[in-house]
Amino acid sequence: MEKKVLSKLEKCYSIAPLSYKGKQHILIAAEKTDRCIMFDAQGNEKATVWNGPGGVMSMVQVPDTDGQFLATHKFYSPNDSKEAKIVLAYPDPDGKFNIRTLVELPFVHRFDILKTQNANYLIACTLKSDHQYKEDWRTPGKVYVAKLPSNLVEFTRQNRLELEVLKEGMLRNHGYCKVTEDGKESSLICSENGVYRFFPPNDESESWKIEKLLNVPSSDAVLIDLDHDGTKELIVLSPFHGDQISIYKKQKEVYEKVYDYPEKTEFLHAIWACTLKGKPTVILGNRKGKRQLMALTWNEEKNQYSMQILDENCGPANAFKYEDQGKEIVIATNREINEIAMYTF
Repeated sequence: MEKKVLSKLEKCYSIAPLSYKGKQHILIAAEKTDRCIMFDAQGNEKATVWNGPGGVMSMVQVPDTDGQFLATHKFYSPNDSKEAKIVLAYPDPDGKFNIRTLVELPFVHRFDILKTQNANYLIACTLKSDHQYKEDWRTPGKVYVAKLPSNLVEFTRQNRLELEVLKEGMLRNHGYCKVTEDGKESSLICSENGVYRFFPPNDESESWKIEKLLNVPSSDAVLIDLDHDGTKELIVLSPFHGDQISIYKKQKEVYEKVYDYPEKTEFLHAIWACTLKGKPTVILGNRKGKRQLMALTWNEEKNQYSMQILDENCGPANAFKYEDQGKEIVIATNREINEIAMYTF
């Protein structure tokens, strides 16, 4: 493995792939007030998308577009996100990105676009619903949805996207992961209330479907088949910004715990499910203590789960894996040292 520092960015946080002008790019944006940078797949800086305001928790490309994406703005922390919103970024012919507000949504933390056969749906999660003082958690968050029109550029200050509340009462509504199975997309959402899976409607006559997978306070989770038994394990970080990595397997329609990582790993945050060096892998990172970037896999020889330390004293907020020119690459926003890092395998 080779590590390369791509750039320094204060409180770097959010990562997203972006297809633009027929090529793969990577977006990196800051949690605090700093810029959003577009890199090519080789890690070369290509453009500054915006210089501020920052507060970017999530970024997602609009399906079937050339360089158009949505992002959160002004979510600076759980204690400073009343002005949070989702914006649309779209490039003009000269490559300059225009930014306009899609919807103002206080405390919006994670969101995504789920694509079905007939429509694109926005699903947006608020960490909480109101805030009066530091560490005020009295008003739980919500999950909102909206069917997206084909042209998002039409939204203006007088014409905002209208959202529908799909689920309320989601205390510390933090974790999000897209799950794709049999070509269909769904959302894995984590809160103090547990882990839920949200399925969009297949057509206009159907409603959203919600399944509760786990009744355990959770910060983040992914679904991936690590041990090659044909069934995906549920890998969970708990509790909110917690220190425990656990694995659950579905047995008789119920997820039961089969593994706890023996070390307490303070302020777990980064989590990404992928295939790395031919093995199903969960990339993990924590922001306090040893501040490690880690890789969780299944050891066939020992018939047990295995953790490899990829980096230390870096404090990853998020991680993302992709492939380019035959190389496998992990990008990590090492927030605690303001470092955008590329790890090549």
